[in-house]
Amino acid sequence: MAGENKLFNTKHWLKYLAVILIGNLLYFGLMPYLPAGARHRSFHVDAGTLVDLWFCLVVYGIFELVEFLWNRAKRR
Repeated sequence: MAGENKLFNTKHWLKYLAVILIGNLLYFGLMPYLPAGARHRSFHVDAGTLVDLWFCLVVYGIFELVEFLWNRAKRR
């Protein structure tokens, strides 16, 4: 049982790491094309930080949707 719990946590942490990396990659790749207010300035908490968070949340939602559809298709 303890091994399953550790695997469960590792799986989730890897998914969260992937979400953050992909979300930040998308944000910083698209940052030059975003309006000035949505661009993040280094070492500042600004609107760009919230836009970056939004990118990560969208990627997380896509991961969860794919996982849900995958599990649903496997049950059939």
